Amino acid sequence: MAWSAAARTFNMPAIDVGALRRRGPLAVGIGCASVATTSLWRSSSSSLRSKPLACLSISTDTSIKQAVQTDKAPAALGPYSQAIKANNLVFVSGVLGLIPETGKFISDNVEDQTEQVLKNMGEILKASGASYSSVVKTTIMLADLKDFKKVNEIYAKYFHAPAPARSTYQVAALPLDARIEIECIAAL
Repeated sequence: MAWSAAARTFNMPAIDVGALRRRGPLAVGIGCASVATTSLWRSSSSSLRSKPLACLSISTDTSIKQAVQTDKAPAALGPYSQAIKANNLVFVSGVLGLIPETGKFISDNVEDQTEQVLKNMGEILKASGASYSSVVKTTIMLADLKDFKKVNEIYAKYFHAPAPARSTYQVAALPLDARIEIECIAAL
């Protein structure tokens, strides 16, 4: 009842609450908005008191996210996963140009490191059920932005049209004094 009155107060269309119960993900945004609407409505008409509507939220249940791990890419250097799968997306952590078997850089030059970063990323994507073609966003961090053109030439071999959205930054430093680090998000 409170929702109906609030909807009339704010000239909002009627909502079939039964349908919302059957469609959990749709109810998340609407449920949260309804709490704010109900609170506004109740504060403006103190004579009409009702119980607030419950707000549905995204579950923090760890079963909805899954760590991705492969020995074909370097292990994480700290308390993080190589990648996480959640909600039909893969979030790949920053990848360095390390050789998986040795944990050492392939070389000191940015071209070799870029090639190795993208090979390592490919293995993580494969382990998650994704591929380069399913990548929708990348972030490149460079020790020196003057390497931008060299990196682009190698990057273009892995990401074809339509290329993913991308951001590239020069950063003060990278782990293990790397020349490049790349992270990405892919759709499953």
